[in-house]
Amino acid sequence: MRFAKLACSLMLVLGTLTLPAQSRAQVAVGVSVRIGPPLLPVYVQPLCPGEGYIWIPGYWAWGDDGYFWVPGTWVLPPEEGLLWTPGYWAWQDGGYLWYAGYWGPTVGFYGGIDYGFGYPGVGFYGGYWRSGRYFYNRNVSNLDVTIVHNTYNTTVVHNTTVNRVSFNGGSGGTTARPTQVELTAARQHHVSMTSEQVQLERSASSDRNLSASVNHGRPEIAATPRPSEFKNRGAAPTLRNENANRPPENRGNNRVDNNRPENRPPVNARPNDNRPPDANRNNPVFTEKQQRQQEKLHQQQDSERERMLQKQAQEQRKLDQGRPNDQRKQELQQRHQQQQQQLQQKHDQQSQKLQQRQQPPQQKPKQERPPHDQP
Repeated sequence: MRFAKLACSLMLVLGTLTLPAQSRAQVAVGVSVRIGPPLLPVYVQPLCPGEGYIWIPGYWAWGDDGYFWVPGTWVLPPEEGLLWTPGYWAWQDGGYLWYAGYWGPTVGFYGGIDYGFGYPGVGFYGGYWRSGRYFYNRNVSNLDVTIVHNTYNTTVVHNTTVNRVSFNGGSGGTTARPTQVELTAARQHHVSMTSEQVQLERSASSDRNLSASVNHGRPEIAATPRPSEFKNRGAAPTLRNENANRPPENRGNNRVDNNRPENRPPVNARPNDNRPPDANRNNPVFTEKQQRQQEKLHQQQDSERERMLQKQAQEQRKLDQGRPNDQRKQELQQRHQQQQQQLQQKHDQQSQKLQQRQQPPQQKPKQERPPHDQP
């Protein structure tokens, strides 16, 4: 056993020396094996426990007894504005190396693995940050809209062929390679797993039922609402069908009426501050007018953002077809980032102006007349 571990560590060091500089920091020390991980299990995403939580997809990790499943879970990010880039296994120099996940301002490369729930293999479509608040895509997230109010709805296109492979490269693995955007994300400031994530992985490693040698690729617990609720009633088992991972449909009170204002991103409001001002709370006509104005603005902003992203994607594809040099790729990436920042600033200003227009006029305090002198 000691010789095997020493061989794995030596193979990891040799493989790491051949990796690009921007990828070395993502490789977990001491993890390199000859056998690829099992397929990703199919499971239902647990209900999001509250605002601010971000979905971390489950993954196969390596321990003393081989591969074991770390359940997917909802986690609070270590810092505001950070998103999670999942880890992945990749074939490198005769072995499978583990590229650890990380928190960062942009989701980077995760091997082209379709983890589901907003992680289709490239990019992230489960949510985004705006003005210090996290907004959830209802199309890929299991939400109770009476608890989570910051939502929107965007369809995520999946490949017609369901692919549950859990590693990149090698025989049968994905063939994805990092784009310039993903390489740039790899060079940004990163934060490693939170203490809750670390504890969840440790708990999973000691649970024999999560070992691939025992469950044969179908772990008993595939997902959990929170890392601490490892074996709670809310934990989700592996399903017996071959459908790709999706949030459950027909979720009762989670079904969304798109005309309800609480199902749109609010206008620069603080958490639990989605109600109109006290002065107009009892004025339904004024409140409905505010809601229509906010709805119209959000629809315009979403359409404008989608048009910009589609245009940028076309420009990226056109550039890639022409075999550009690194300088041209970097110039396009910088221009795209500047366009996104400018559009976000524009939307924030629009929201602030609308909020100011919707504020009720300040009423001057009524001055009391002095009492008449008594005779």
